[in-house]
Amino acid sequence: MTIRTKRSPQARHPTASAAGPDGPATAPITTNQGVPIADNQTSLKAGPQGPLLLEDFILREKLTHFDHERIPERVVHARGSAAHGYFECEADLRALTRAAPFAGAGKRTPVFVRFSTVAGERGSSDTVRDVRGFAVKFYTEEGNWDLVGNNMPVFFIQDAMKFPDLVHAVRPEPHHGMPQASSAHDTFWDFVSLMPESTHMLCWLMSDRAIPRSYRMMQGFGVHTFRLVNAAGEARMCKFHWTPRAGVHSLVWDEAVKLAGADPDFHRRDLWEAIEAGCFPEWELGLQVFSDAEAADWPFDVLDPTKLIPEELCPLRRVGRLVLHRNPDNFFAETEQVAFCTAHVVPGIDFSEDPLLAGRHHSYLDTQLSRLGGPNFHELPVNAPRLPPVNNQRDGIQRQMVPQGRVAYEPNSLAGGCPFQAGGAGFATWPAPLPDARKLREKPARFAEHHAQARLFLASLDPAEQAHVEEAFRFELARVTVPAIRARVVARLRHVDDGMARRLAAALGMDLPQPAEGDAAGAPNYPHSPRLSQTAYPGDGSVATRKVAILVADGVEGRALPGLAKTLAAAGAVPRVVAPRLGSISLAGKRSLVADASADASPPVLFDAVLLPADPVSLGVLAGLAWVRDFVREHHRHGKTLGLLAGEGQDPALLLGRLGIAPAAALAGVALLGPGDGDTFLRLLSRHRHPDREPPPG
Repeated sequence: MTIRTKRSPQARHPTASAAGPDGPATAPITTNQGVPIADNQTSLKAGPQGPLLLEDFILREKLTHFDHERIPERVVHARGSAAHGYFECEADLRALTRAAPFAGAGKRTPVFVRFSTVAGERGSSDTVRDVRGFAVKFYTEEGNWDLVGNNMPVFFIQDAMKFPDLVHAVRPEPHHGMPQASSAHDTFWDFVSLMPESTHMLCWLMSDRAIPRSYRMMQGFGVHTFRLVNAAGEARMCKFHWTPRAGVHSLVWDEAVKLAGADPDFHRRDLWEAIEAGCFPEWELGLQVFSDAEAADWPFDVLDPTKLIPEELCPLRRVGRLVLHRNPDNFFAETEQVAFCTAHVVPGIDFSEDPLLAGRHHSYLDTQLSRLGGPNFHELPVNAPRLPPVNNQRDGIQRQMVPQGRVAYEPNSLAGGCPFQAGGAGFATWPAPLPDARKLREKPARFAEHHAQARLFLASLDPAEQAHVEEAFRFELARVTVPAIRARVVARLRHVDDGMARRLAAALGMDLPQPAEGDAAGAPNYPHSPRLSQTAYPGDGSVATRKVAILVADGVEGRALPGLAKTLAAAGAVPRVVAPRLGSISLAGKRSLVADASADASPPVLFDAVLLPADPVSLGVLAGLAWVRDFVREHHRHGKTLGLLAGEGQDPALLLGRLGIAPAAALAGVALLGPGDGDTFLRLLSRHRHPDREPPPG
């Protein structure tokens, strides 16, 4: 009952060996210069027991390459996972933009997508509370376009000048290098407590969006405002949104913490296994398109990256879908070496005057120069455009192309004027009017309001989501050791939700501070925006890749289990028989069942649902096992689907009581099943979680 694997039929990368991923079966091992090696197991010595000889160029080459295998990790977004795929346009958008991916319905553009955490180092855990990167490289016929975004639509700061400070604050504190991949410490909260513009983003960071169930189940946003430019030179402003077909789902905090220990690669493994099984992740691309005049009428500045545009003001327009259908052939060569940059655009995509976006153009390019050794990182296969670049740039470290001819300048006559300028066929910056040409260090007036959209976000969440935000603030602030920092944060939150701020002050054992000063006068009160709650994105109802634990032990009644497992597998779920040990389990009636997961190596947090026989014989066996009681209790507390094979006329509360769950506990998502009730279980499983069963806050 393990997950089935199926490789995508798509062609491998053109640089892969023609004989397959492992190379030609009969080719001898060689040095990097192609010299066949007679013995790759033994160093050259002066006699069997003599010293190693310096002339052993084979040993020196092997060790030297090994010593230089690691490159500097990214300062942020160091831990990532990626996949190949395509973007399919669903409408002809040439009236809006001349960008190649949108040139007609049905057009497909190859992509490479990298997901990542932001704060943690390369070896950190996947399930930490953090922002997630969502970066898409489009390989178009007019060059590469990088849409570099996050899984949240806003950011902490308004100006790139503060980006190094933000990262220094959230990274491990420099005097002792702790904590790793966590914002729950003094320096981060000290910084944001002094930056009121961070308030909106803090609410997103404390929400369920910061601990997604899967990369396949999180949204993506371009964050900044961009411009779309058509062939006539007409421009409209735009925001980019990715919405997962599987729905937007998250972990609960207790689950995320335990997963960090049980499987630090939980998100990476989930993405890889889904693609290998042929369950290709999919997102729809939606655009918010608006004019400068419309933007001027809204009570916020669209160039402020700490603000979003409520969909009630500007609805999303679906324009295409993104499908990931092939895993990388080599993690380092592709996932680690891929280089994204916000300045990588194609004709038809242009920038706004967002001050954070402008700073990212420099920072991303500068980072790649440091990480990948020089200016030729675009020649690495994963970064190379589909059509070779044609220009007069020459030389530099790690140059791989071999330009021919004696001309390396433009204009020229010796090469017939080639390469020549593209003119109207090339990229041309849209001539945006500049309302104020003075040189100054100053923010626009509408950048000064920081709390209205934070209020909107919290008010738009459902009660369970709101409770999770409050719990996250309480946990993070309890880890802050300086009382003055805690007081500044709570004082700021009084502008967002005064009731929550009062409860936080009480939970933290502090006097309620006065509201922070500096809020802009006349801040707008936005209406409720339901699309800000992730409950607005339940997904397509599929249970594909959902892992279901079937709990058994010697002596249980298991006649219905194979049939139910078959029903689950046919729907795309992944049933796993979990028992005290691997191998054959002796069931009642001289039957047996093979367990493919052991209780000690497969903790409950690795599964999305649990199914167990609960007839009198089976319950008598299972209720006596501590690991079964723990398994069921944890699934119940995390709001996951529980299936009890007990037949009609049973009281589910009494059955759960025998498994250690209080009789008064909520029963949402708990199903009494007969042998033919697999569809009932599947319907509950498709909901992902049943928050009515969560314990009250605190």
